[in-house]
Amino acid sequence: MTVEAQKETLGFQAEVKQLLHLMVHSLYSNREIFLRELISNSSDAVDKLRFEALEKPELMGSDSELNIRVSIDSEAGTLTISDNGIGMDRDEVINNLGTIANSGTRKFLENMTGDQASDSGLIGQFGVGFYSSFIVADEVKVITRRADAAEDQAVMWDSTADGEFTVEYTTRSSRGTDIILLLKDDQKEFLDSWKVRQIISKYADHISLPVIMKGEPELDEEGKETKPAEDEVINKATALWTRSKSDISEDEYKEFYKHVSHDFDEPLTWSHNKVEGKLEYTSLLFLPKRAPFDLWQREAKHGLKLFVQRVFIMDDAEQFMPTYLRFVRGIIDSNDLPLNVSRELLQDSKVIDSIRSASTKKVLDMMKKLAKNQPEEYQAFWDTFGKVLKEGPAEDMGNKEKIAALLRFASTETGEAVQNVALANYIERMKEGQDKIYYVAAESHAAASNSPHIEIFKKKGIEVLLLSDPIDEWLMSHLTDFDGKEIVSVARGALDLDKMEEEKQTDEQKAEKEAGKKAKQEKFESLTAQLTKLLENEASEVRLSERLTDSPACLVADENSMTSQMERLMRSAGQEMPKSKPILEINPDHPLVSRLQDETDDAVMGEWAQLLLGQATLAEGGHLDDPAGFVRRMNQMLMK
Repeated sequence: MTVEAQKETLGFQAEVKQLLHLMVHSLYSNREIFLRELISNSSDAVDKLRFEALEKPELMGSDSELNIRVSIDSEAGTLTISDNGIGMDRDEVINNLGTIANSGTRKFLENMTGDQASDSGLIGQFGVGFYSSFIVADEVKVITRRADAAEDQAVMWDSTADGEFTVEYTTRSSRGTDIILLLKDDQKEFLDSWKVRQIISKYADHISLPVIMKGEPELDEEGKETKPAEDEVINKATALWTRSKSDISEDEYKEFYKHVSHDFDEPLTWSHNKVEGKLEYTSLLFLPKRAPFDLWQREAKHGLKLFVQRVFIMDDAEQFMPTYLRFVRGIIDSNDLPLNVSRELLQDSKVIDSIRSASTKKVLDMMKKLAKNQPEEYQAFWDTFGKVLKEGPAEDMGNKEKIAALLRFASTETGEAVQNVALANYIERMKEGQDKIYYVAAESHAAASNSPHIEIFKKKGIEVLLLSDPIDEWLMSHLTDFDGKEIVSVARGALDLDKMEEEKQTDEQKAEKEAGKKAKQEKFESLTAQLTKLLENEASEVRLSERLTDSPACLVADENSMTSQMERLMRSAGQEMPKSKPILEINPDHPLVSRLQDETDDAVMGEWAQLLLGQATLAEGGHLDDPAGFVRRMNQMLMK
């Protein structure tokens, strides 16, 4: 078969076409990033060659001086980025340059608004990579030969970003990849050698590979060449994390973050650590400002770049960071792991466990420092990543107290929906004699802040945390205490707020209060017994409430049972949950409950019982099994 006969014209994946269009228009004002992305990709290709050559040294061949070359052809109007890395075969070219394999791509694209300013940031959040070429180029050609392929098995990919690309076999004398950009008429500034060098210095100083360009030839007074142009290394060509922290500028750290994360934004903060002793490794960990588009996909690839003795081993090494910190970016470079380490070996390694534990603590300490020294920045970080951090106490019991100190909640103290109250702040404001941290969970902030369960707390001026994120009930099932204080739901079990007042009361006042409670119990004993009988299929018990001041009734979970909110959460996650029977508490001081004392008609009492139960269910954000029946009963009672 001839080479020409193997030429194919293929269509881009639909998502690629959409991304290309949006990117070219949205990123035009930040177009120099294309060079950063392409050099970063070339660096990754060389890293992959080093890794594969550990098992197959023949892949390296005689071309062992690894580098990236940038060349300009002013006459042809082209800019070329070349590397002698791993290269690609035909299938890899089609898969890597014709499709976007990232999970959640469609959802990401659906978030696009058409507003260039906002979409610019979102595209940066996605990571544009190779496709950024079309910001500056009318046509892009890629000539690539995989390290284990024959000279005539190189592949040429060509596209003008019009929805199609061609692929055909060609020849290349050595392994690696050339990306040839035919620049647009209004992008000829990237044919200026000085400008290109400036961009390379800005974006590629942290890359351990030399980025090479031809220098200028030496000329005599008459303009004749006396010495041909020589290769010049434009960047520092030293892995940034191997350098002393005192020699690294903030700008260099920020550019390195963009390299490892493909994020357009600068990092929020970072931690650079060199560990020597029992273990020897370097970690460079970053907290981002912006959430990656796939943050909520726990199964999506995440993790750190792993190097062993400065040799790249793998991307997304998730073993070094727990899932609740999946937004952390950075690198680990270990001297203790073997160069042929695999993902399977990483699963069961004491070295990995030690590095993971130390790195996790470093990240939590970074957050603690940020929260203490830059509270406004931490609040913005929490607003972005807080829901993910709430997964922590269930996943990482060893650091539960550290994580708990970083959590933020809405509360009755502020009355606002913003989550800005730390547990330590709550404890500082606790009432004299208060020994518990109280919270209420609901499906929305409005439902939580207006919950009947917190009426007595509002009356007594006791702060209650207002939880409305879907994960909050799950969080609190694992976060049962903080700083020696028990954390309890106001919607579970019996309340005992009297202790807080007893210290200030005389024996006579205590006895008087106890007598009043007993009298109420006796007065309503018949009613609670009757309601318990009428609602035996829906409620485990009907009893008098000490938490209600304004509402006639509320539902309460037994001390050892799930709250109804937790049950709904479990069902929404697809879990089969038997329907539990809550406790119905009634307010003896409410006129409606007093009215029931005089009701003698059993049928009418049955309707009232169902109405009280329905009201209490709706008040806590629950769903009625028979809403039409509830409306019918309510209308009947209103007419009476």
